[in-house]
Formats: sequence, C-alpha cells, structure tokens
Amino acid sequence: MKCSFAGIARGVTFLFIFSCGASAYAQNDGQPYNPPASQPEQSSPSTAPAPQQQSPPPGPPAGTPGQSQQTQPGQTSKDAKDQKNTSGTSNDRLFFALPNFLTLENSAHVPPLTAGQKFKVATRSSFDYVQYPWYGVLAAISQAENSEPAYGQGAEGYAKRYGTAFADGTIENYMVNAVVPSVLRTDPRYYQLGKGTFMHRTAYSISRLFITRTDSGHNTFNYGEILGSGMGAAISTYSYHPAADQTFSNTCSVWGTQVAYDAIRIVLNEFWPDIRRHYHKDKTPPQP
Repeated sequence: MKCSFAGIARGVTFLFIFSCGASAYAQNDGQPYNPPASQPEQSSPSTAPAPQQQSPPPGPPAGTPGQSQQTQPGQTSKDAKDQKNTSGTSNDRLFFALPNFLTLENSAHVPPLTAGQKFKVATRSSFDYVQYPWYGVLAAISQAENSEPAYGQGAEGYAKRYGTAFADGTIENYMVNAVVPSVLRTDPRYYQLGKGTFMHRTAYSISRLFITRTDSGHNTFNYGEILGSGMGAAISTYSYHPAADQTFSNTCSVWGTQVAYDAIRIVLNEFWPDIRRHYHKDKTPPQP
C-alpha cells in the first residue's frame, strides 16, 4: 500500500521517542523546573548615627505589583511567557528539530489567527529546513520497498518518490491548518492542557483530533483535521500519483495514515514541554 511506509516510519519513530518522553514525565512528575531565587543580602546595622538624609522606601517584594520587569536567573517571568504568544503562534520545535509552531503552552487567552496568519504558519512549517531531509528519508524507504512500482528505481524513481512525499505532506498541512480553518473559521492551534494525570492528558490530547476551537473561542468539531486531511488525500491521490494507485481504497488508506500520524504527534505536543524541562533540569543544576 502506497501510504504504509510513511505511516510506519513516522509511527515507529514517534512512538519510540514518546516512550522516552513518558518516562521523563513520570520522573519529573509533570512539574516545571524552578530554581530557588537568591535571597537579598541584609545590610548590617550602622553603629554611627545616620545623617539627616531620606532614603528611598524599600521596593516591593518580588512578584508584587509595581516591581520593575526583571527576571531572576533560571526563571521566566509571567509577562515574558505571555509575550511569546502575542503573535498567536510559537517558535517551538519538537525534540529541538521538528516544527511545532501551532502548539501553545499555558495560553488560555490569545487573539484568534487571521486567515493570512493561518496560511503563513502553514507555509513556515511546510517549507522548514527540517522537512527536506525528512522527506528524503521517507522517499528512500519507499524506494527500498518499491512502493508505487510505476515510479521505477534509480535516481529518477527516487526523485519522483521524493516529490510525491513532499507534495503529500505539504498539501495535507495546508488543508488541515490553513484552508479549512480559514473557510470555517476554526482554530488550528493545539492548546496544551499541562496538568492532570498522564492518562487524563493523553485522553485530552487525542480528543483534540475531533474537537477544536472556533475563532470566537467555542468548542466545535475539528473539520480541519478530519475533513481537511481527507480532502488533501483525495487531491494528492487523484492528481499526480500513478494511475494504478488512483483508487478510493488507496485514498482512504492515505487518509487514515495521516490521521494516525497526527494523533501521535498531537500527544507529543502535550508532553513535549515536560520532556524539555526534564532534560533542561539535568543539564542546568540549580545555582547556589
């Protein structure tokens, strides 16, 4: 089957990494890493009488209103955290490589994305530098399995498989995250739950395959994921794939593989911040 190599390669890779991440989450107990803030130095009392001079009143303790926007080493202020989401997207990468621009951490209130922003972030992720070698690996696996024999072997066959893999992924990404959400005014972003038990968070993330937000903030059916991926599979199958593979059953197989891949990825989106904090804690010990 045409789509099996991509689904197996992606699924095995992400399941292996996800198992490592689940272990990290369990060890970290899902708690963020916050090194202790240094205590302010206390000045010793003066033995001589102080001159008649007014000293400025002591500033408010850390974290109270009126304090200047300063951040202690190893900590991130709330305002700095919120500023990351002013654009409505992020610059995060799963495992410091894969584009993860539509996942928001601890962001319950963010402005809706415009249609232009939805297409812009879809373009960023579709043509990110990591995608080029990734599709190269998928094309190599497809060639080794002689998937879609009409493409043949050799350099020409590999080039055709590479172009097909790239086009399949790009069309699906645009349909799921830009075209359908723009038409139906739904939100393609993933909002991390960030709290609760491991099973509760896993169930929540999988449910996001079928439930998303509207641009006005209400829950609705995730037409972008279900309808968009189906439309993308049909467009790619019946446009440039070999005639022998232009069948309804192959289209359904491609559709199912893409949804299964997205299910694995969306669970990783939920737990990746915990994994990142876990390894950051190991590499950066608390300062005395």
